[in-house]
Amino acid sequence: MNHTPIEGFSKLTKKGKIDWLVNEYLDGNSDYQNILNQYWNDNADLQKLHDEFSENTISNFYMPYGIAPNFLIDGKLFALPMAVEESSVVAAASKAAKFWIDKGGFKTTIINTEKLGHTHFIFNTESHKLQHFFNFKLKKKLFEATESITANMRNRGGGILEIKLVDKTAEMPNYYQLKASFDTVDSMGANFINSCLEQFGKTLKEEISLEQDFTQEEKDSLQVVMNILSNFTPDCIVRAEVSCKIEDLKDDSGISNEEFARKFKQAVTIAEIEPFRATTHNKGIMNGVDAVVIATGNDFRATEACAHAYAAKDGRYSSLTHCTTDNGIFRFWIDLPISVGVVGGLTNLHPLVKFSLALLGKPSAQELMSILAVSGLAQNFGALRSLVTTGIQKGHMKMHLFNILNQMGATEEEKQHFVTYFKDKTVTHHEVINEFNRLRAQ
Repeated sequence: MNHTPIEGFSKLTKKGKIDWLVNEYLDGNSDYQNILNQYWNDNADLQKLHDEFSENTISNFYMPYGIAPNFLIDGKLFALPMAVEESSVVAAASKAAKFWIDKGGFKTTIINTEKLGHTHFIFNTESHKLQHFFNFKLKKKLFEATESITANMRNRGGGILEIKLVDKTAEMPNYYQLKASFDTVDSMGANFINSCLEQFGKTLKEEISLEQDFTQEEKDSLQVVMNILSNFTPDCIVRAEVSCKIEDLKDDSGISNEEFARKFKQAVTIAEIEPFRATTHNKGIMNGVDAVVIATGNDFRATEACAHAYAAKDGRYSSLTHCTTDNGIFRFWIDLPISVGVVGGLTNLHPLVKFSLALLGKPSAQELMSILAVSGLAQNFGALRSLVTTGIQKGHMKMHLFNILNQMGATEEEKQHFVTYFKDKTVTHHEVINEFNRLRAQ
């Protein structure tokens, strides 16, 4: 099927965009227009706010917004907002929170809060010569040149922490970096970091052009390739953990506490040594993390990229969580690198984001880091608990039951029949269809 390219799509009104899409790609079917329209907010001002979050917006895409209660984190009780469409994520997190609430809850530690960015440049000169220039002239100039950019951040207790020259010429000819670390306090800090880095690039050019120790040929070789923050933040990291005596694990699946602890630790060890398992294992962790990240208006793509890069930091992709069962104590923890903010971006604009942050007690960025790590750990505990006892499908498919029934157009009365029917049975798609057809044939 061939379509005609369009010029000036972004300049069309929202209605114009929709009309063009439906006519060009959807055979003029008005049903599709109605689908888009029914997801608009009735409040025109609120809809306009949502329209302006991004470009070429034509509607809103809803995700379920749920609550996972009973999270005891560092002695405080929380109800976590979770925006997620996958069945059983909120249920698993809630069940894990309830499991640990009478065992001391979750404990967290902020290990570090440094964020990173780089000016990547090419410069054909001797490395020691550039290093001398950096140490005795350039570094000071970089701090001075960004003083106006960093003033407000420094007043809040943050700013540029350190700037280093990194020699990467062994990996790529004439390739160097200005590597800077930042503290952005309660903001995620992407715009702040990138503004500083772009000034680094300008200052680097200016100072090298004025430096008498470099030849004209060397000066002409300078290329500032790009100035950009890194979403890999191995020094912006939080630890969340749970622990108790093995005798207090009290799992209700029918296996002993000792057997549960042994199998649970084996499952974590498998994820530590086997990348195929680790990928799914860490995906489950990020189910919990991302759901709260989205609900609080942060960048889940950045948190995902950072977590997976960190999982591979030792040269092999591995588990983000770890477990020990030494001296009769069960201990389960996660070290999560994560960069989030509670000011700026959507946090001051999106009504549900503001609700989420209020629900969490208007946390600082560090407090939100702790909450996110706990959410990921709880989700992982819930998944592993099911895997080593009843199996993952029993609980997952029970939660998925209503999705199947909705696809089949079941009535509320029929849904209640299925809840009763599967009370003592494992839900399977095949069995749902068989029972649905039997019920309808009566």
